[in-house]
Amino acid sequence: MDSGNQSTVKMFFLSGFSQSLELQVCFFVLFLVLYFLTLSGNILIMASVCMDSRLHSPMYFLLGNLSVLDIFYSTVTIPKMLSNVITNSKAITFNQCMSQLFFLHMFGGTECFLLTLMAYDRYVAICNPLRYHTIMNHTFCWGMVASTWLAGFLHSFTQAFLTYQLPFCGPNTINHFFCDVHPLAVLACSDTSFIDMFIIANSGMISLVCFVILLMSYIGIINTVLKMNSTERRFKAFSTCASHLMVVTFFFGPCIYIYLRPPINYSADKLISVLYTVLTPLLNPIIYTFRNQEMKSALKKILRETVLRGLRNKNSN
Repeated sequence: MDSGNQSTVKMFFLSGFSQSLELQVCFFVLFLVLYFLTLSGNILIMASVCMDSRLHSPMYFLLGNLSVLDIFYSTVTIPKMLSNVITNSKAITFNQCMSQLFFLHMFGGTECFLLTLMAYDRYVAICNPLRYHTIMNHTFCWGMVASTWLAGFLHSFTQAFLTYQLPFCGPNTINHFFCDVHPLAVLACSDTSFIDMFIIANSGMISLVCFVILLMSYIGIINTVLKMNSTERRFKAFSTCASHLMVVTFFFGPCIYIYLRPPINYSADKLISVLYTVLTPLLNPIIYTFRNQEMKSALKKILRETVLRGLRNKNSN
């Protein structure tokens, strides 16, 4: 890769959240706990979807893919940040930085498309239930999920490729806790007008368009829910829609704010980025599945079988 880039900077330094050792320790404990909960919750969902035949349906297939994405997405940023605190070093090599940027946008972009697909799935299930299994068939689901991954890859490749071409020859402290396009573009020692506009047209517009499509799906769902005769069903549907909209707003809102504007670094950007890189992967399993009766039954079954298997192994020894 070095032959394609003329940068004299071969090492960057991530500023993180604070220079205070006490605050760094507090952030370390907080993010370690959040990361552990994110991994635990999403691994449980993946295991449930794979092991329980009752969950072999389009909705849970998409939820399983979302859990895979959330694990990868949170792993791109949090472990590096934790290791920086442990080693008391905020250094990251040029190639490591580019790799982090690539995977951040690949998993983040894929999640944008997948959340939109999941909203469409719920729209078909509620607004057109008689044709749900005809529309959301096995082939369609696999094809659409593969398309989300391909779209995420293409989005990320263009972002990383253009950022890699930028020359870095001066300051090398990134005002963030991970490598991203905006903080890196600020450090480039050349005109970044083209890449600035590309970020807005690419990342910003992808976030905005996906969010608008998602909102339109939920507007259609709410319109159908209002026509239901049962007050209990209406309340349950509204409660589910509200919780889903809350978590996708935590994801899309910060993305739209960060990427649909010129590359100006604000101190608040770090905390805003936490919403979509740390908080959303944690909330997704809670909002989408742990409130779902079928998923809770599957989780109880798996945990019960695991405990019984452990007791049998202990008694046999």
